[in-house]
Amino acid sequence: MFAINSTSFSQLQKTNSVKEYTYTTFFAELGGPGILFSANLDKRFTKSQFGWGGRVGLGFVSGYIIPYDPPTQPPYYYNDKQASVVTFPLQVNYVFGKVGSPNTFEVGGGFTIVGRKIEIMDFYGDDRASSIFGTASFMYRRQPEKGGFTWRVGFTPLIAHGYVQASAGASVGYSF
Repeated sequence: MFAINSTSFSQLQKTNSVKEYTYTTFFAELGGPGILFSANLDKRFTKSQFGWGGRVGLGFVSGYIIPYDPPTQPPYYYNDKQASVVTFPLQVNYVFGKVGSPNTFEVGGGFTIVGRKIEIMDFYGDDRASSIFGTASFMYRRQPEKGGFTWRVGFTPLIAHGYVQASAGASVGYSF
């Protein structure tokens, strides 16, 4: 009799369990704060798909290392060398939306650390190569409340040395 009762109780426990969502998203992104391509993890700080959260990623970008060799007379010489470097995007963001709807809007800000000082934003002769870029994001997110396939698209400007470079980003991923 005890074996029958414990078996019934364990079956009852399995049917009554409710999946707890962590509101974590893993996504691959073209453009955006990772600059060219990045793989990212986004996590809400609350038990909701809305509100404050953060993201961290690992990516790469290609750009120019531009050592300037000033001769005494024109023509001026730039020894351009192309290089690919690792990027580390970090952001804090806030997600707005209506409960029960997969349509949300993300606003965020942070910075991206580039593994080597590099010229990405074509400043035409200014010595403006940088290894840290300020980032912002204004993104539409399609993210189901109960997890699953998610995607995002939006405006993601880069900021360095007082210049703002318009940029866009698009990503696909999975929310769990």
